Amino acid sequence: MSELKPPLDANAAALARVNLKLLQTFMLVAENRSFKEAADRAHRSQSAISMQIKQLEDQLGAKLFNRTTRDVKLTPEGSKLFASTQRGLQEVGIGLRNVQEALAIRRGQVALACAPTIASTHLPRILAEFERDYPGIKMLLSELKSADLYRVIQADAVDFGIGPISGDPDLDFEPLLDDPLHALIPTRMCPHNRRTITLAELSSLPLLHYHTTTLMGAMFEREAAARGIALNVRYRCIQAETLVAMAEAGIGAAILTQSIVRFAEPNQSRVYQIVEPELIHRYGIVRKRGKELSPAAERLAQLIRVSLRQT
Repeated sequence: MSELKPPLDANAAALARVNLKLLQTFMLVAENRSFKEAADRAHRSQSAISMQIKQLEDQLGAKLFNRTTRDVKLTPEGSKLFASTQRGLQEVGIGLRNVQEALAIRRGQVALACAPTIASTHLPRILAEFERDYPGIKMLLSELKSADLYRVIQADAVDFGIGPISGDPDLDFEPLLDDPLHALIPTRMCPHNRRTITLAELSSLPLLHYHTTTLMGAMFEREAAARGIALNVRYRCIQAETLVAMAEAGIGAAILTQSIVRFAEPNQSRVYQIVEPELIHRYGIVRKRGKELSPAAERLAQLIRVSLRQT
């Protein structure tokens, strides 16, 4: 035997007859406090608007507006309906956005620019987790040095980037990872019985570090100059892999971030943290100033936040 449903009370039965079009017309009149303004916005005649309001009032059994020649005001019943309808429309809007976000996440696309240091260390694990959780999203990755990374972000060629923090006024930076600088020193040049080295001590060694066109290379030489330290730079390179290989070959001490040396697994060289001063290269999410991310891009950005902050 089917379960008997309780009968609708009078108010519920009246609400069941109300359609969304009547409520939309009611909201137009209430917000504009004018039947004429509501008619103009709805591209309908004023008499048609009045007829819809009369239909709504008949269905509810309540007067919703007090009309004079000068003004239109909500009755107490109209005020209650306005407040509840406003809340309901907000909920509907949230529901529609949730549906759109769910669809975008299932079949969206994210274009990401990433600095090589992060791309070769932290990013593979992040992308593997993201693809596992969101297999329908198409990923486009550009591995770029900082100047090019900032350029493609400003040109809207990517959704956002992961790169070094700078003071570019056209970009928004969200710092996530402090990456201290280390020296990868060939075994035959190594100081003994410790794991730190000062900038002054490094100046006595042949150095290998990033080109000064990179933010990290420029920072390293700027810090040395500020302390009156003359560096013995043997080679300036672009790729971290080149610096690691040269240090392993015994050519000189390579200046690298902690992220790089953690993955380097050197055999012929040892890692020393640079102190006096401690030098830190900061990375984070970079986006065009004021740009809002798509639902799919925001999911990836959130995964990056969690992952890099836990590093």
